[in-house]
Amino acid sequence: MLCLVPTPIGNLEDISKRSLSVLMDAELIFCEDTRVTKKLLNLLGEKNNLDFSNKEYKSFHSHNENQILQSLTKETFTKNVVYVSDAGMPCVSDPGATLVDYCIKNNITYDVLPGANAILTAYAMSGFSHTTFSFYGFLDHKGASRASKLSDVLNDDKLAILYESPHRLLKLLEELSIKDANRTIFLAKEISKLHQKTFKNSALNLFNEFKDMNIRGEWVVIVEPKETVGFNLDIEDITSLDIAPKIKAKLIAKMTGQSIKEVYQQILDRIPE
Repeated sequence: MLCLVPTPIGNLEDISKRSLSVLMDAELIFCEDTRVTKKLLNLLGEKNNLDFSNKEYKSFHSHNENQILQSLTKETFTKNVVYVSDAGMPCVSDPGATLVDYCIKNNITYDVLPGANAILTAYAMSGFSHTTFSFYGFLDHKGASRASKLSDVLNDDKLAILYESPHRLLKLLEELSIKDANRTIFLAKEISKLHQKTFKNSALNLFNEFKDMNIRGEWVVIVEPKETVGFNLDIEDITSLDIAPKIKAKLIAKMTGQSIKEVYQQILDRIPE
């Protein structure tokens, strides 16, 4: 079978006894980076008096996953196979999902152990009382795709959670402060590590606080949802309005992502002759 094992995101004590047991029983370990995993298991071995030296390690990451998947057979999983990413929960902004999908499609038994995860830890740390959130991973570095995704973040009616690297955090705070200076932002730095720290303030205040700071570490950013006033319209609300079909088509296309021409034809088809 396959077992996905979450690894510590900072503190080695975050590893569970169950995870250590599964790793000890593993015969083949797929890793995001074999060097990182071997180093981690050496540290865990020293700390817990365990020997991980007799394992077979193979890399499995975004650049080689298709090649590895093509080489797999059901016989591969007659061994105890484990997958670990460099840190945290596999498949969450990390590789692993295609390996799980392979098991589902080929009727191979698999399991996922619970464990360390930066998203949920930051969510619990944030003090926001909202019960729903959207996860955006890392935003694109630049260009129209970054601007579009940032617009999605700011217009989300749920908490928006994303990751950011130290050399782009200030750029993100500047963008947020320009677009919505008073929006409340929560920042968590180096979760579960020695220099863990959190901040919560308006986008503008955080930008002013950070612009002269030497920013280091990995960051989780949580953005307060956009405040909505009144009730949200749905498609039926627009369809029932006494307005020109072309205007209806433009509004519905904006909501659904369909082409205006397609929506306009659908509206015309509904009009009785």
